[in-house]
Amino acid sequence: MAEFSHFGKILIIIGLITAGIGLLFFAGDKIPWVGRLPGDLFIKGKKVIFYFPITTCIIISVIMTLVLFLFRHK
Repeated sequence: MAEFSHFGKILIIIGLITAGIGLLFFAGDKIPWVGRLPGDLFIKGKKVIFYFPITTCIIISVIMTLVLFLFRHK
C-alpha cells in the first residue's frame, strides 16, 4: 500500500511541473527577454530560419537545478 502512495506523490509532482511549464508557455509573450538573450542562435537564410535559444536554455536549467536542490534538501 505504501508503494501506491509514493506513486501518487510522484504523479502529483509531475502534474504540478507540467502545469508550471504550461503557465510559462502561456505567459511567455509577457516576458520579453525569454528567448532573446545574447548567445541565443538565430540564423536566417533565404528559405530557412534556424533558431536555438541556448543561453535561455542554460539559464532555465540553472534555475530548475537550484529549485530542485532546495526541495530535495528540505
